[in-house]
Amino acid sequence: MKKLILTLCAALVALSLMSCNKKTEEAEASNLNLMKDGVLTIGCEIGYPPFEDFANDGVTPVGYDIDFGKALGEKLGLEIVVINTAWDGIFQGIGVNYDAVISAVTITDERKETMDFSDPYIDNFQAVVLPADSDLTIESFNDLDGMALAVQKETTSDILMSDYISTGTINCTLAQNEKIVTCFTQLDNKEIDAVVVDSTVALGQVGKAPEKFKIAYLDESEAEQFGVAMTKGNVELQTAINEAIAELKAEGFFQESIEYWFGG
Repeated sequence: MKKLILTLCAALVALSLMSCNKKTEEAEASNLNLMKDGVLTIGCEIGYPPFEDFANDGVTPVGYDIDFGKALGEKLGLEIVVINTAWDGIFQGIGVNYDAVISAVTITDERKETMDFSDPYIDNFQAVVLPADSDLTIESFNDLDGMALAVQKETTSDILMSDYISTGTINCTLAQNEKIVTCFTQLDNKEIDAVVVDSTVALGQVGKAPEKFKIAYLDESEAEQFGVAMTKGNVELQTAINEAIAELKAEGFFQESIEYWFGG
């Protein structure tokens, strides 16, 4: 009888601790200054594979950033809602349409003036992609002189190439597309000579179609880093996300995800 009573007491204590932990998580989640309690809404431009794309059903979001968002939600004890939005103007929606942006966002000093960032969760470089059968040699961005290029509008690739062209460093025509997939369609159709894009995206595209594309140049002089963008001054959310990122790194989540989505 005494053993039964002790067992029941132990079970009640365990249930009590679980209840307390749940209440603590809920209390912590409610202090993150979210647009809706218990929900982290994420702005995302779905159409930037392998970071974010639609599954074969054309509805379900999938990708590296989508998996990261789900893992983040689990760590924070929050429901995750992904809101598909165009890249052009995506940052204006922070605090209005969603709490944060997780969409292969490069951390820059200029962007830090109007928004806060989490700690970095992946490194990236700028890359030049050519048709797989091209015999061109690209050893720097200067070698793109005279070519027709494509970039996604308002990305760091666009900013970089626009600067090269505006300063007269190279003389190129530049197609600034709304979607990165359009750039690769143009390259496949021989409408342009090269795509300048994030190395992480280049790896995904070349991995899917090595018979069509190849990475001709990778600028490893300075790594870019992607982070979660959020409302400036929301220290509570920033701290919570940083703690979650640190835990996910320690658990090997990012390495496993990189190997899955980028082939290592």
